[in-house]
Amino acid sequence: MGSKNLDEFLILYIFGIAVVCLLPCCFGSVGVNWGTMATQQLPANSVVEMLMENGFNKVKLFEADEVILNALIGTDIEVMIAIPNYMLMDFSSDDSTYADSWVEANVTAYAYAHGVNIRYVAVGNEPFLRSYNGTYLQYILPALKNVQEAINKAGLGAVVKATIPFNADIYYSPELNQVPSAGDFRPEVRDLTLQIVQYLYSNDAPFVVNIYPFLSLYGNMYFPLDFAFFDGSNKPVRDGDNVYTNVFDANFDTLVWSLKKAGFPDMKIVVGEVGWPTDGDKNANNEYAMRFNQGLIKHCLSGQGTPARKGKLEVYLFSLIDENAKSIAPGNFERHWGLFEFDGKPKYELDLSGRMQKDIGLVAVEGVNYMHKRWCILKPGNNIKDNAEDLPRNIDYACSLSDCTALGYGSSCNHLSTEGNASYAFNMYYQLKNQNSWDCDFDGLAMVTDEDPSDDKCRFPLMVAVGHSLEMLLSMKLLYIILVAVHVFIDE
Repeated sequence: MGSKNLDEFLILYIFGIAVVCLLPCCFGSVGVNWGTMATQQLPANSVVEMLMENGFNKVKLFEADEVILNALIGTDIEVMIAIPNYMLMDFSSDDSTYADSWVEANVTAYAYAHGVNIRYVAVGNEPFLRSYNGTYLQYILPALKNVQEAINKAGLGAVVKATIPFNADIYYSPELNQVPSAGDFRPEVRDLTLQIVQYLYSNDAPFVVNIYPFLSLYGNMYFPLDFAFFDGSNKPVRDGDNVYTNVFDANFDTLVWSLKKAGFPDMKIVVGEVGWPTDGDKNANNEYAMRFNQGLIKHCLSGQGTPARKGKLEVYLFSLIDENAKSIAPGNFERHWGLFEFDGKPKYELDLSGRMQKDIGLVAVEGVNYMHKRWCILKPGNNIKDNAEDLPRNIDYACSLSDCTALGYGSSCNHLSTEGNASYAFNMYYQLKNQNSWDCDFDGLAMVTDEDPSDDKCRFPLMVAVGHSLEMLLSMKLLYIILVAVHVFIDE
């Protein structure tokens, strides 16, 4: 980027920030995560138009997706792009070539006047998560430094900040004193965490944390339901002079106290992920999701903050659109966090202004094309007893390669009969395979119908027939890995 273009970009950027600061608080504190782990992708341009129609002015990505970044060119949407965990080892090298090249291709290339408004680069995603067993610990700080230094070398250090999204398990309160003021960082990673916090603070970058009240409820059958929401009547928790009526504030303030004890009482905090799923568990439904997300938005935009941190809260809702190819290792709900269905239709009403206006609905993605109105179902008249071996085997096969999470306990399709379960499984596989006739056979047990088998609770979806596929995205990742290997081989 030439110095003239860079100066123009910085002037426009600073002017934009000044304008935003003059707007009411409801216009800048709620963003959204845009994940792409879906078998059929909606056109990025259409999704960006939907974001703008609904007033989302911040978006967090989990990769530097070229298609999405190109769609964001010319918009005012503030963007956080990300470097996946599998790339951290490369970025941590003493040779900063990888970081320099990546920043040039994914930040500098878009950071021009009227380009993409990139504000943050997320280095990894929850790299300290306990389930990773320390896999990324040795890479994360060197990678963070290399990325920020590459951004600085590109002349964008005053505008773009590198940070790390942490899971909330990075801090805790002792079992015998579970109040926010007793919070501290986990002992086994505390020293490294403080080094990272020091670096972030010195660079004026925020501490990004993912907070999930739903998981508190999901992981503890004794957890009080109302304490997960912002309008509950559960008995409040007292911590000295502070009173907590919801788990979000208690979790957030545990981090506030952890940072305060580490010597960073005024560290900026951004909630990188927070939301509520709509299926895949007995507590995952549209009613609860709407209740939580609307309460969250009102709370964050009120300016009241939390008991230990007053002021406006900056959060990114999780997530924008359902992702039917996500891992369900944490639970079936993982594929149902979206505010929007897989086809871009809103699931429930939501007032993003925080003013709690009634009948305020989200705008859907426009121009979505669907596959033909055809469904794959179990042939009527099939005797289950006569197919006692073949039917379960074919259902398992279909579900192993598609998304049957709606059939799980407490989920939207859990009420179906055995025949209904088979039809749902067969149809999900059939739709995933783009309605190929040979993919609706299942040893002669299935047939294609033009009558929608959905009922008032369980939807048998027709997949979208547009956008780029997951297979193409995975191929791009594989190509990157191959290129890295070739580069290393040539260097040696």
